[in-house]
Amino acid sequence: MTDKHSPPAPYIGMEVVIALASVLGNVMVVWAVKINRSLRDTTFYFVVSLALADIAVGAFVIPLAITISTGLKTHFYSCLMVACIMLVLTQSSILALLAIAIDRYLRVKIPLSYKRVVTPKRAGTAVFACWLVALIVGLTPMFGWNNLEKLNQTNNSQGPNPTVTCTFENVISMEYMVYFNFFGWVLPPLVLMLVIYLEIFYMIHKQLNKRLSKAGSQADPSRYYGKELKLAKSLALVLFLFAISWLPLHILNCITLFCPSGKTEILIYVAILLSHGNSAVNPVVYAFRIKKFRTAFVKIWEQYVCCKKVNHLASRATRRRECLEKKMRRNNDI
Repeated sequence: MTDKHSPPAPYIGMEVVIALASVLGNVMVVWAVKINRSLRDTTFYFVVSLALADIAVGAFVIPLAITISTGLKTHFYSCLMVACIMLVLTQSSILALLAIAIDRYLRVKIPLSYKRVVTPKRAGTAVFACWLVALIVGLTPMFGWNNLEKLNQTNNSQGPNPTVTCTFENVISMEYMVYFNFFGWVLPPLVLMLVIYLEIFYMIHKQLNKRLSKAGSQADPSRYYGKELKLAKSLALVLFLFAISWLPLHILNCITLFCPSGKTEILIYVAILLSHGNSAVNPVVYAFRIKKFRTAFVKIWEQYVCCKKVNHLASRATRRRECLEKKMRRNNDI
């Protein structure tokens, strides 16, 4: 963004649409987990954490991004705090995706002892740790790694909190964004997740091939691994969409640092829209790829939007069916 021009109207309009879609879609995700008991396993602790971060992007980050894109004049540290909030939420999303990948790996690697190792308490601790690390990484510029000294030198002033044109690049150091944030806390987790999912797919296919060659066993592990494969593909798609949504913006940050004249304003707007748009796509993936979410979304829509009366007998039958499925899964795990 530049200081001289207000953002184009189509950019603002698309940001508003993305913000609404992010909030509504991810509220549906959290709601679905709340009303569907079969979604309350440890993996979906991390899915809910990811959804909460995406709700915050739609409710707070995008409105703030639109506001500062107009060239708003504000104090340096006020603008820096807004930029750091964006960084915290981005980092929490990355770490939630990494936690999901590790959780699915353990589920496939140690299916018999998974529930003993990955307890709800440990999953909750992992979610807390993800947000704590995200806060540390995202708030690092507040403790000195920022552009305050550079701005004071440029403007021939030595104020502790000068008034600046509030843009991301004015307050956030590109050295921090490239060397610390991208090379340290974005790219390595993405590479690690890629390796984890490749290993998950390899182990599942190996187990499925092994079971196909052995007929007549009492249990049916192929069903377990088939379901794991389907869910792993859905979560890997979430990871892929995150990568293609955020990498362009980080690549532009690298260009800003190493070749400042090598980018255009339109590319920046497109990259920002891509990064914000990622917060709206996950509920769509869940709805189309995961049957339990799709069923919960339809139930929410019919009961609370279309105001249809719920058949309580059918609800009880559904709960009994869920309990039966849970027992069957437990037996399959054994």
